Amino acid sequence: MKLFIVSRLTCLMGLSGVLTFTVGYGLSRGEEPPAVKTEDVVISATKTPLPVSQVTSAVEVIKGEDLERKKIKSVIDALRLAQGVAAFSSGGPGTTATVRLRGAQSNHTLVILDGTIMNSPGTGEFDFANLTADNIERIEILRGAQSMLWGADAIGGVINIITKKGEGKPTASAFAEYGSFATLREGFQASGAKGPFDFSGSLNRWDTSSFSAVDYRRGASERDGFHNWQASGKFGIALPKDGRFEFSLRWWNSFVNLDNAFGQTAFDVFGSHQRTQNLTLSGMYDQPITSWWSQKLTLAQTNEHTVFDSGTFQKDLNTGIVSPVFPFPGDIEITNQRLEWQHNFQIGNPLLLTAGYQFRQEQGDNPNVAPEAKIISSNAGFAQAQVNYQERLLLTAGIRQDSYNVFGDATTYRVTGGYLLKEMGSKVRFSYATGFRAPTINQLFFPGFGNPNLKPEKSKSMDVGIDQHLFKDRLTVSAGYFWNRFQDLILGVASLTACSPPFFFCAQNIGQAKSQGWEAGFTVAILKTLDVKGQYTYTLTRDLSTAARLPRWPVHQASVGVSYQPIDPVRLNLDYRYVGTRFNDAANTQKQGSFGVVNLSGTYDVVKRVQVFGRVENLFNQQYEEVLFFGTPIRSVYGGVKLTY
Repeated sequence: MKLFIVSRLTCLMGLSGVLTFTVGYGLSRGEEPPAVKTEDVVISATKTPLPVSQVTSAVEVIKGEDLERKKIKSVIDALRLAQGVAAFSSGGPGTTATVRLRGAQSNHTLVILDGTIMNSPGTGEFDFANLTADNIERIEILRGAQSMLWGADAIGGVINIITKKGEGKPTASAFAEYGSFATLREGFQASGAKGPFDFSGSLNRWDTSSFSAVDYRRGASERDGFHNWQASGKFGIALPKDGRFEFSLRWWNSFVNLDNAFGQTAFDVFGSHQRTQNLTLSGMYDQPITSWWSQKLTLAQTNEHTVFDSGTFQKDLNTGIVSPVFPFPGDIEITNQRLEWQHNFQIGNPLLLTAGYQFRQEQGDNPNVAPEAKIISSNAGFAQAQVNYQERLLLTAGIRQDSYNVFGDATTYRVTGGYLLKEMGSKVRFSYATGFRAPTINQLFFPGFGNPNLKPEKSKSMDVGIDQHLFKDRLTVSAGYFWNRFQDLILGVASLTACSPPFFFCAQNIGQAKSQGWEAGFTVAILKTLDVKGQYTYTLTRDLSTAARLPRWPVHQASVGVSYQPIDPVRLNLDYRYVGTRFNDAANTQKQGSFGVVNLSGTYDVVKRVQVFGRVENLFNQQYEEVLFFGTPIRSVYGGVKLTY
C-alpha cells in the first residue's frame, strides 16, 4: 500500500463553515479507505473560518447535537453551563433572561443571530427569554472585548448563534413533550439538500401556565403563564465557482405574565403581561473572485414589537397589602439593521488580510413616551491581518473606526498571538483589545432622563491562556487569566446642575469598574461511551468609585456534564451547575447565597424512527433564586416522544 496525504480546506465565508482535513491513501484492490477526520471551525474570532486548534482567542462552542442530546429547550439554559458566563432569569420561562461575560454588564454582550444584531436599541441588551434551542447548529461564545471586528456592544464579548444548514437526504421529525407546571411543547423540523439547494426549518410551540414569576415561597399566589410560537429556517443555494447565497429567518410570538420587585420588596402583580413579536431576517452572498480574493456581503434586520400592560392590583409580599398598580402601558417597536461587505485577500501562504465596511442603523419607537421615533446610525471600516507561520506561530492584528450620527467617532484595535507546540499537544495564546459601547436610545433621548451629550463607554481587555491535549486527544484541558477595565460607564445620577427639571435625574458617564479572574476547563473521553466536560470560573469585580462588588456577579462559578451510553439505544446526561454568593444590588446590601443544581436527561431509541425521552430539572429540589425575589423551578419532570421520517 502506497501512502500519500492530501490536505483540503473546504470553507464557506458565511456564518457557518466546515474545515475538513482529508487523509487519503493509495489503496490496493479491495482495501477500505479510513474514516475522514474533521476539525471544527470558529467564525466569530476573526470573521473567517479558523480551525479551533488555531484560534488565539478565548472561545467556547456549544454544538447543536449537544442541545438535542440533552433536550435543552432554550438558549439561556445552554449558556448557564458555559465558561465565564453569568446567565440569569427574572422568574420562569418567558421572563427577562440576560447574559454577561467576564464581569461585564448584560448590555456589553453583543448577540448575533445568523448575522443579525439582536441587541435592543433601547436597552442595549438582548433578552434571551423567547429564544428556543430549536434548529440551532452551534453557539460560539467569544470572551473579551471584540469591538475591533464587531463594533459597539462587544465590550464583554460576542455570542454568535448559527442556524442549521440542510445536508444530505431530506428528513423530517416531530416531537411532543409534557411535564411540570402544565408544560406542553410540540414541534416539527425538516432539513436536507437536493442538487444545489439546501434547507432547514422548524416550527414549535411552548405553553406553561403554573409558574409564578415572583418566588411562590415568598407568598405569591397567582400563577404566571408563558406561551411561545417560534419558527426558523435557513435556505441556501450553491452558486458557480464556489459561491453561495444563504437566507435565514427566525420568528416568534410570545405572551408572558409578569410580577415585579423594587428595593427590598417583591410584588405579586395581577394581570401584568407582555406580548412580543419578533421577525429576524438575514441574507448572505459569499463569492470567491479569484484564487486569492473572496468577498462576503451580509444584509440583516430584526424587528420587534412589544406591548406591555402593568396590571391592575399588586400584593406586597412583605406586608400582604393589596394596592392598585400605577398604570404604565408600553408599546415599543424597535428595528436593528446591518449591512456589511467584507473582503479577504490571501497574500501567499502566511498572510490573510481582511477589510470591511459596516453600516448599522437602530430605531426605537414608543408613542406612550415620545411622539417621534429615534434613530442611531453608524458607518464603520475595519482591517485585520492574520499570520500563520508554518502552522506554529499565529498572529492577528486589526483596527476599526466607527462614526456615529449622535456622538462622533470611536476607534478600537485588537492584537492576538499564539504558538503551537505540536509535539507536546500544546497551544499558548494571548490577546489585548479595546472596546466601546454606544449610548442607547433610552440613555440619549428618554424624556426626563436622557442625555444627548453622552460619550461611548470604553474598555480594555487582556487574557492569556494555554490549551493542552493529552492521551491522544482523549483529554483536553485549558486554563487562562483575564483582566478588564471599564471606563465612562453610563449611570443614572441625581444632579441639580447636570440634569434637567422636574426630576434632576439623568444619565452620566461617571462609572469606572474592573474585573479579573481565572478560567479553567476540561473534556475527557473516559470510555468510548462515557465522556465528561467541566469548567470553573473565578471572577473578581470592583466598582472603582465605591470599591463594592459589581451586582449579580458571583466570584465562583462551575459546571460539570457527564454523558453516558450504557447500551446503544440509551443515552444518559447529568449536568451540575454551581453559582457562588453574590450581591443583587450595586450597594452590596442584598446578599444572595450560593446554590448547586443538578439536571438529568435521557433518551431511548425504541426503534430506528421512534425515540422517547425524559428530563428532570433541579433533581434534588434545591431552593434558590438567580435574581432576588424571583422564582426558579422546583424539581420538575418532563417526558416526550420524537418521531423521525
